[in-house]
Formats: sequence, structure tokens, C-alpha cells
Amino acid sequence: MSRYDLPPLASVRVFEAAARHLSFTRAADELGMTQAAVSYQIRMLEDRVGAPLFIRRPRAVELTAIGDTLAVAASKVLDQLNSAFEAVRQRASGVLSINVIPTFAVQKLSPVLGRFQIAHPDLATRITATRALVDFASDDVDVAIRSGNGQWPGLRCHELFKARFTPMLSPALAERHGPLRQPADLLKLPLVDPHDPWWSAWFSAAGVDASEIMKRPKSSMGDQFLEAQVALGGMGAAILTPEFYRRELETGQLIQPFPLVEEMGQSYWLCYAERRRNVPKIKAFRDWLLAEMAGTAEPVATTA
Repeated sequence: MSRYDLPPLASVRVFEAAARHLSFTRAADELGMTQAAVSYQIRMLEDRVGAPLFIRRPRAVELTAIGDTLAVAASKVLDQLNSAFEAVRQRASGVLSINVIPTFAVQKLSPVLGRFQIAHPDLATRITATRALVDFASDDVDVAIRSGNGQWPGLRCHELFKARFTPMLSPALAERHGPLRQPADLLKLPLVDPHDPWWSAWFSAAGVDASEIMKRPKSSMGDQFLEAQVALGGMGAAILTPEFYRRELETGQLIQPFPLVEEMGQSYWLCYAERRRNVPKIKAFRDWLLAEMAGTAEPVATTA
């Protein structure tokens, strides 16, 4: 059994407008309805109440005592409902929720997000840095940045840059272990997360038999930015995406000992629900981020 025994909201809206104007014609004009439709909705409401709400005269209508009581209540309730919807609408449109891979959040997004805030001062941002895949159907998320092939059903995805990878290490580690003249020399070093498939793929592309790394103790930092911290601390060589560490490479905090950069057909993507592609705050962030990435990334591709 329903908690509330209420008439249809459409009938209440029509009644409130007719009571406010004391005119079925003006109520019809306000609501974009015909006068016959207004009369029908009010008749339905009167049947539900069990008493007339208006006194119908040849050229005007007047509220009955019951109608007057209901009109006051209806106007108050609709005002409250409108205020509640407006508050929710403002909250929904004024906060952009971003779900993003931690490394991207630390290395790419957080250093430049201030420029988005300056360009859109009325739009607050809420960032969740996690590797967990977001469910746009149930989670309170507007956009996500994830890695993969960009083929996710129901999502519009824009390629930001390729997920390339190459070994990096600190100058101090390179100095301790001697010069690195060829890729095989990396096997003399401690490797961060040696079981990461990127290591095997890179060594294979370099023509190096690196099967022995699979016998090394298994470890996993979980995210690139944590692996990079180990490398920056001089405790091992890490396999990293150059796009994330340009600043560290330019300042000499990390070195890339060999020019070979490999990839496995994946990229980083900006994604959002296809059905929400025209939501203003999503369009604003999409346009800004793609422009922000344009100076450093390859030409943008968009999945169909």
C-alpha cells in the first residue's frame, strides 16, 4: 500500500495555476495546455476530492471554500518542491565529480587543475583517485580518466595520450652500478616490480632475454607514481610512462638510459556517459582537458 494517497502532480499544478489566476484560460496559457485540458485535470481533481473546487460562472470562476483551502496548501507545497529541486539542480550543476587513475591525478591533473578552476569559478571539482572502475549508471561521477583500449559500451571516450613505457632510474643509482651501455645492463640493477608485463615487453623489444626477472621476488606498488618514488629515491629502476615524468626527466631527477619506448596498444582516455555528452559542466571539462593535453599529446582520437 502506498504511503501517500495523493492525486497526480499534474492535476495539482493545473489547479494551482487556475486558482492563482482565477481563470482556466490564463492557466492554460501559462502551462502550454488547452483550456479543455485544464478543465479535464480540474474535474479529475474534484472527483478525487469529492467536492467542487471552483464556482463556474459564465465569464469567470471563483474558488469554493474547499478550493480556497486547497489552493493555499497547493501553492505552498509546490513552492517548497520547486525550491528543493532548484537546490538539487544547483548542486548537481555546480560540482564536477572526476574519477581518475592515481598516477594521472598526481602527475598530470593536479598540477594544472587550477587553470580549469580559474576559467570556471562557479564550478567546483571533486576528485576521486582510484584504480577501481566507475559505474556511470550508479556512481555519482561525471567523468573518468582510465587506461585501456577506449572501447567501453555506453561511453564517449577521448584519447589523451598513448600508454607508452620505458625504464627510468635516478642518476645516483646509475652511478652506483656503473655505466649502462646496452639494455641488458639493466639486469644488473634492482627492478621495481619485475613481474610487471611492461618489463618483459620492453626487454623483448630490445632483444634481451630477461626471463630471469620472473624469478626475482614478486612485488607490486600498485601505481606508477609509487614506483616512480622508489626510482627517485635511488632504490631501483622503474618502468614508467615518459608522458607522466617529463619534468623529472628535464630536471635530471630521473634519467631514461635508452631511447627505446614501447607500448601495448593502450592509451589514457577521458570518458563519460554517452547520454550525458551535452551536459554543460562535462562539455566544459572535456574541452579544457583536450586543449590542455593538445600541446603534449598525440592528435586526439574519439571512439564512436
